[in-house]
Amino acid sequence: MSDFNQPLGGNDMPRFGGPATMMRLPAQQSAAGLDAAFIGIPLDIGTSNRPGARMGPRQIRDESRMLRPYNMATRAAPFDSLQVADIGDVPINTFHLPKSIDIISDFYDEVLSHGCVPLSLGGDHTATLPVLRAIAKKHGPVGLIHIDAHADVNDHMFGEPIAHGTPMRRAQEEGLLDSRRVVQIGLRGTGYSAEDFDWCRDQGFRVVTAEQCWHKSLEPLMAEVREQMGDGPVYITFDIDGLDPAFAPGTGTVEAGGLTMPQGMEIVRGAQGLNVVGGDLMEVAPPYDPSGNTALMGATLLYEMLCILPGVKHRD
Repeated sequence: MSDFNQPLGGNDMPRFGGPATMMRLPAQQSAAGLDAAFIGIPLDIGTSNRPGARMGPRQIRDESRMLRPYNMATRAAPFDSLQVADIGDVPINTFHLPKSIDIISDFYDEVLSHGCVPLSLGGDHTATLPVLRAIAKKHGPVGLIHIDAHADVNDHMFGEPIAHGTPMRRAQEEGLLDSRRVVQIGLRGTGYSAEDFDWCRDQGFRVVTAEQCWHKSLEPLMAEVREQMGDGPVYITFDIDGLDPAFAPGTGTVEAGGLTMPQGMEIVRGAQGLNVVGGDLMEVAPPYDPSGNTALMGATLLYEMLCILPGVKHRD
């Protein structure tokens, strides 16, 4: 791979300087010639509680300046293996959510036309629906690894069919998901009814509540998930509120008792070997993240997603 593909190193430019791109990678206008691309979706008009996730992509990029190219734990060398760049943000319509949904799906149609794997920086979780529409158009119904405090299967929110609490229900109804290969990890908290997670189970989704994850490694779970996913296309969507607020307070709808950051990394690393066709990290809200730690956790998880993409070589 050429030097163009490498993140700007901390010994070449102080980490508080350089381009404000993901990992200080080169910027590019389109996905042409890329194997993978980081894309911001600065959307938060689908949120129901605290806004601010529109600033998530910018803050994730800023905190990503701490990340270096080689994964010391897994030995992954993504930038020696794939051509990667940051292709900027989707130009959403700040005042019209339905129009933004169409803008996002059209943008991802173009990205996918180049054979590029998108890794998205959110932005509220509404945006995963139009991304999945584009992904399914190219790959057919996908398996889904969904990490979240919430199932996001509301039928509506204030009468609206599309918001950040509805994307997984719409995706299932639209045939975007292979329901036999959907797992939701980290669900927890209080509900509007005792049956709130049962709709997921009725669809054939595997539901792994946060309580089932407490005090244990998730490597055994991910071995089962890999078996469940098989060889078919897989999409990873990670809502940062899947992590406990002790690790990620900067989000709009926090819930106690969530996953640890090491567990979040185990989940993503546990997807290595799968046919991962895209991923996203959603719901980072910088106004509630004064230390920047939530955005750094998000940047780290996106880097880990890059490291498990097909074609990434691992050093001996």
